[in-house]
Amino acid sequence: MVLRAGWRSHYCISYNKSQRETRAFADFFENGGNRMRICGVICEYNPFHRGHEKQLRQIRAALGENTGVVCLMSGSFVQRGEPAVFDKRVRAQAAVLAGANLVRELPVTKALSSAEGFARGGVEIFSRLGAVDTLAFGCESGSADALLAAARAMCEPAYDAALREILNTGVSYPAARQRALVMLGFDGGVLERPNDILGLEYCKAILQTGSRLRPLTLLREGDYHAQEADAENPSATSLRERLSRGENISDFVPAQAAEIYHGARQYDLLSGERAMLAGLRLLQEEAWSRIAHGSEGLWSKAMKAAREKGSLEAVIGATKSKRYPRTRIQRLLLCAFLGITQEDVRRPASHVRALAFDETGRGILRRMRETGELPIVNAGEKPEDGALYDLELRAGRLYPLFCRDDTIPDGNAEENLRIFLKK
Repeated sequence: MVLRAGWRSHYCISYNKSQRETRAFADFFENGGNRMRICGVICEYNPFHRGHEKQLRQIRAALGENTGVVCLMSGSFVQRGEPAVFDKRVRAQAAVLAGANLVRELPVTKALSSAEGFARGGVEIFSRLGAVDTLAFGCESGSADALLAAARAMCEPAYDAALREILNTGVSYPAARQRALVMLGFDGGVLERPNDILGLEYCKAILQTGSRLRPLTLLREGDYHAQEADAENPSATSLRERLSRGENISDFVPAQAAEIYHGARQYDLLSGERAMLAGLRLLQEEAWSRIAHGSEGLWSKAMKAAREKGSLEAVIGATKSKRYPRTRIQRLLLCAFLGITQEDVRRPASHVRALAFDETGRGILRRMRETGELPIVNAGEKPEDGALYDLELRAGRLYPLFCRDDTIPDGNAEENLRIFLKK
């Protein structure tokens, strides 16, 4: 079932492989269904694997084989507060070779946001780009019903009041969110699984911003956090774990991606530990106080730990608590190292960049330039609003310090970025 009330002229589709059905209503077909559909995917592809390839097939099964797929992908750093395992150009190229038409970079200020900020940032960017009409995302439930119901409830003042009341008892933010939803009579289970949580945030962002994007839910099979890779539905976590042990992941990724990953440099948080500790210890108190994710005095606790502890693990351990989980602390520390403030995270994206595309993607890119309101910046071009560009350059120069190789790569790659075109 799909909830209709309150969604205005939008429709919502649920595509569930086990049921093999697609349901839609309202203005599903525009112009008699003749216009090419363009579907957006907000992603990290850390790394791109068979599960992601399956998602691209599910999108076209639901919307039509000629549907254009535009990916908005995290760049050098990802939402859990770590460097991406492969360079963004490697991951973008893998995605296009495996079926995506266009890969754009999600700005680092949105990539290193909370789940709510990550989702809202992506929704706002796709909405401002103009050409994208649908937003697809995987979720464990595979159903739009519970997600939309919960999203609508979480947009109400009663939810905020319940959340504040529960947080005051000292429970963690994730647990408080779930309890607040249950207090209002909704299924708290949608806040138990990672992809359902992110899907819920996408729906919330669409509702809160009045976006014309239409959500398409796709059943996410397999365990998102599984340490052992499943052949058909591997988790990115399991593949990163394999890579850290020096194992081959070719059996779990498309052949085109395997070829690109072979020999590509790999990156992880531990490899940049000394560089991060140096940067954090040199950071002045005034700068710490403005860092993203450091509210409620958390920045002070992190600053003290960074100046005293001799490893990132020790810093994280001394800063995290029941209320503040590890991923938030990692985002805080990485933002401190990169110089990303709370103001930077809140500021809307001033531009977007293309990382890779095929001929269909080139046409979509042209359409975005003609109809969208968000500037599209070419490789090597500096946008008029230089604040985000300066942060991107800084992130690009510091990312090589997390390389696992003994030799640190060139730090000027961001300025010399070139777009991959699939012939």
